[in-house]
Amino acid sequence: MIMHLNQLDLSRQYTYQDYLGWNFKERVELIKGKLYKMSPAPSRIHQKVSGNLNYSIKHYFKNKSCEVYAAPFDVRLPLPLEYQQEKKITTVVQPDICVICDLSKLDPRGCVGAPDWVIEILSPKTGAKDINEKFDIYEHSGVREYWIVHPTDCTVLPYLLDNKGKFRLVRQRPYTIGEQIPVGIFPDFKIALEEIFPPEQLH
Repeated sequence: MIMHLNQLDLSRQYTYQDYLGWNFKERVELIKGKLYKMSPAPSRIHQKVSGNLNYSIKHYFKNKSCEVYAAPFDVRLPLPLEYQQEKKITTVVQPDICVICDLSKLDPRGCVGAPDWVIEILSPKTGAKDINEKFDIYEHSGVREYWIVHPTDCTVLPYLLDNKGKFRLVRQRPYTIGEQIPVGIFPDFKIALEEIFPPEQLH
Protein backbone atom coordinates (compact mmCIF):
# COMPACT_ATOMS: atom_id res chain seq x y z
CA MET A 1 0.00 0.00 0.00
CA ILE A 2 1.30 3.46 -0.93
CA MET A 3 1.93 5.60 2.14
CA HIS A 4 2.05 9.37 2.60
CA LEU A 5 4.44 11.29 4.81
CA ASN A 6 1.61 12.77 6.84
CA GLN A 7 0.84 9.26 8.09
CA LEU A 8 4.06 9.31 10.14
CA ASP A 9 5.04 11.24 13.23
CA LEU A 10 7.83 13.39 11.77
CA SER A 11 8.95 14.52 15.23
CA ARG A 12 10.26 11.06 16.21
CA GLN A 13 13.43 9.26 15.20
CA TYR A 14 13.40 6.32 12.81
CA THR A 15 15.87 3.59 11.84
CA TYR A 16 16.85 1.69 8.71
CA GLN A 17 14.50 -1.11 9.77
CA ASP A 18 11.62 1.40 9.67
CA TYR A 19 12.85 2.68 6.31
CA LEU A 20 12.67 -0.81 4.80
CA GLY A 21 9.01 -1.07 5.75
CA TRP A 22 7.91 2.18 4.10
CA ASN A 23 6.30 2.43 0.69
CA PHE A 24 6.06 6.14 -0.02
CA LYS A 25 5.05 7.72 -3.29
CA GLU A 26 7.73 10.33 -2.56
CA ARG A 27 11.48 9.65 -2.31
CA VAL A 28 12.81 10.12 1.20
CA GLU A 29 16.12 10.09 3.05
CA LEU A 30 16.84 9.35 6.68
CA ILE A 31 19.48 11.52 8.34
CA LYS A 32 20.35 10.80 11.98
CA GLY A 33 16.89 9.34 12.45
CA LYS A 34 15.05 12.31 10.94
CA LEU A 35 12.95 11.81 7.84
CA TYR A 36 13.52 14.19 4.91
CA LYS A 37 11.39 14.41 1.79
CA MET A 38 13.49 14.66 -1.35
CA SER A 39 12.66 16.98 -4.22
CA PRO A 40 9.92 16.00 -6.62
CA ALA A 41 11.10 14.83 -10.04
CA PRO A 42 14.42 16.67 -10.59
CA SER A 43 14.51 19.44 -13.17
CA ARG A 44 15.68 18.76 -16.70
CA ILE A 45 18.91 20.70 -16.05
CA HIS A 46 19.55 18.67 -12.89
CA GLN A 47 19.08 15.45 -14.83
CA LYS A 48 21.29 16.65 -17.69
CA VAL A 49 24.10 17.60 -15.30
CA SER A 50 23.77 14.28 -13.49
CA GLY A 51 23.84 12.34 -16.76
CA ASN A 52 26.89 14.23 -18.03
CA LEU A 53 28.81 13.64 -14.80
CA ASN A 54 27.78 10.01 -14.71
CA TYR A 55 28.97 9.52 -18.29
CA SER A 56 32.40 11.10 -17.67
CA ILE A 57 32.94 9.22 -14.43
CA LYS A 58 31.82 5.85 -15.78
CA HIS A 59 34.11 6.32 -18.78
CA TYR A 60 37.09 6.92 -16.48
CA PHE A 61 36.29 3.85 -14.36
CA LYS A 62 35.76 1.50 -17.29
CA ASN A 63 37.91 -1.59 -16.68
CA LYS A 64 38.74 -0.33 -13.15
CA SER A 65 37.56 -1.94 -9.94
CA CYS A 66 35.54 1.01 -8.56
CA GLU A 67 31.79 1.15 -9.25
CA VAL A 68 29.68 4.23 -10.02
CA TYR A 69 26.02 4.65 -9.03
CA ALA A 70 23.48 7.41 -9.64
CA ALA A 71 20.34 8.10 -7.60
CA PRO A 72 18.12 6.47 -6.63
CA PHE A 73 20.67 4.30 -4.82
CA ASP A 74 20.58 3.75 -1.06
CA VAL A 75 23.73 4.47 0.94
CA ARG A 76 23.55 3.50 4.61
CA LEU A 77 25.96 5.45 6.76
CA PRO A 78 26.20 3.71 10.12
CA LEU A 79 28.38 4.71 13.01
CA PRO A 80 31.24 2.22 13.55
CA LEU A 81 29.40 0.25 16.25
CA GLU A 82 26.32 -0.05 14.04
CA TYR A 83 27.88 -1.97 11.15
CA GLN A 84 26.58 -5.32 12.33
CA GLN A 85 23.32 -3.93 13.72
CA GLU A 86 21.15 -2.69 10.86
CA LYS A 87 18.24 -2.08 13.22
CA LYS A 88 20.25 0.77 14.74
CA ILE A 89 21.31 2.49 11.51
CA THR A 90 19.65 5.91 11.42
CA THR A 91 21.06 7.42 8.21
CA VAL A 92 20.12 6.35 4.69
CA VAL A 93 20.81 8.80 1.84
CA GLN A 94 20.59 8.80 -1.93
CA PRO A 95 23.53 10.80 -3.34
CA ASP A 96 23.12 12.06 -6.90
CA ILE A 97 26.33 10.19 -7.80
CA CYS A 98 28.68 8.07 -5.72
CA VAL A 99 31.82 6.06 -6.39
CA ILE A 100 32.61 2.99 -4.29
CA CYS A 101 36.01 1.32 -4.52
CA ASP A 102 35.68 -1.07 -1.57
CA LEU A 103 33.26 -3.48 -3.22
CA SER A 104 32.72 -5.34 0.06
CA LYS A 105 30.48 -2.39 1.02
CA LEU A 106 28.00 -3.29 -1.72
CA ASP A 107 25.06 -5.59 -1.15
CA PRO A 108 21.72 -6.18 -2.89
CA ARG A 109 20.19 -3.15 -1.11
CA GLY A 110 22.92 -0.67 -2.04
CA CYS A 111 25.99 0.44 -0.10
CA VAL A 112 26.72 0.16 3.62
CA GLY A 113 29.50 2.52 4.65
CA ALA A 114 31.04 5.61 3.14
CA PRO A 115 31.55 5.84 -0.64
CA ASP A 116 34.95 7.14 -1.68
CA TRP A 117 33.49 10.03 -3.69
CA VAL A 118 30.06 11.65 -3.45
CA ILE A 119 28.55 14.31 -5.73
CA GLU A 120 25.39 16.25 -4.87
CA ILE A 121 23.70 18.51 -7.44
CA LEU A 122 21.89 21.31 -5.66
CA SER A 123 18.21 21.97 -6.16
CA PRO A 124 16.17 24.84 -4.66
CA LYS A 125 14.40 22.62 -2.12
CA THR A 126 17.31 20.43 -1.01
CA GLY A 127 20.33 22.71 -1.39
CA ALA A 128 20.49 23.66 2.30
CA LYS A 129 20.37 19.99 3.30
CA ASP A 130 23.22 19.09 0.91
CA ILE A 131 25.36 21.97 2.22
CA ASN A 132 24.61 21.41 5.91
CA GLU A 133 23.20 18.09 7.14
CA LYS A 134 24.60 15.91 4.36
CA PHE A 135 27.96 17.71 4.41
CA ASP A 136 28.26 16.80 8.09
CA ILE A 137 27.29 13.16 7.73
CA TYR A 138 29.54 12.63 4.71
CA GLU A 139 32.44 14.16 6.62
CA HIS A 140 31.70 12.18 9.79
CA SER A 141 31.31 8.88 7.93
CA GLY A 142 34.62 9.27 6.07
CA VAL A 143 33.68 10.11 2.47
CA ARG A 144 37.08 10.95 0.96
CA GLU A 145 35.90 13.53 -1.58
CA TYR A 146 32.67 15.53 -1.78
CA TRP A 147 31.60 17.74 -4.69
CA ILE A 148 28.76 20.26 -4.47
CA VAL A 149 27.53 21.16 -7.95
CA HIS A 150 25.55 24.38 -8.53
CA PRO A 151 23.61 23.81 -11.77
CA THR A 152 22.30 27.37 -12.09
CA ASP A 153 25.67 29.04 -11.43
CA CYS A 154 27.60 26.40 -13.43
CA THR A 155 30.13 26.02 -10.61
CA VAL A 156 31.57 23.15 -8.60
CA LEU A 157 32.97 23.19 -5.06
CA PRO A 158 35.14 20.13 -4.33
CA TYR A 159 36.11 19.14 -0.79
CA LEU A 160 38.73 16.62 0.30
CA LEU A 161 38.85 14.83 3.65
CA ASP A 162 42.04 15.74 5.49
CA ASN A 163 44.05 13.56 7.89
CA LYS A 164 42.00 14.93 10.80
CA GLY A 165 38.74 13.72 9.26
CA LYS A 166 37.57 17.20 8.20
CA PHE A 167 36.50 18.39 4.76
CA ARG A 168 38.75 21.07 3.30
CA LEU A 169 38.06 23.08 0.18
CA VAL A 170 40.42 22.20 -2.64
CA ARG A 171 40.71 25.95 -3.17
CA GLN A 172 38.93 29.01 -1.84
CA ARG A 173 36.77 29.73 -4.89
CA PRO A 174 34.53 27.47 -6.99
CA TYR A 175 35.63 26.00 -10.30
CA THR A 176 33.96 27.80 -13.18
CA ILE A 177 33.62 27.57 -16.94
CA GLY A 178 36.92 27.23 -18.77
CA GLU A 179 38.52 25.25 -15.96
CA GLN A 180 39.16 21.59 -15.29
CA ILE A 181 38.40 20.12 -11.88
CA PRO A 182 41.04 17.72 -10.57
CA VAL A 183 39.67 14.70 -8.75
CA GLY A 184 41.83 14.69 -5.64
CA ILE A 185 41.60 11.01 -4.81
CA PHE A 186 42.25 9.98 -8.44
CA PRO A 187 45.16 12.24 -9.48
CA ASP A 188 45.09 11.32 -13.17
CA PHE A 189 41.41 12.27 -13.56
CA LYS A 190 40.10 15.76 -14.38
CA ILE A 191 36.66 16.88 -15.54
CA ALA A 192 36.21 20.05 -17.60
CA LEU A 193 33.25 22.19 -16.59
CA GLU A 194 32.06 22.16 -20.21
CA GLU A 195 31.61 18.39 -19.89
CA ILE A 196 29.18 18.86 -17.00
CA PHE A 197 26.76 21.62 -17.91
CA PRO A 198 24.37 21.76 -20.88
CA PRO A 199 25.52 24.22 -23.60
CA GLU A 200 22.51 26.50 -23.01
CA GLN A 201 23.64 26.95 -19.39
CA LEU A 202 27.03 28.27 -20.46
CA HIS A 203 25.84 31.33 -22.39
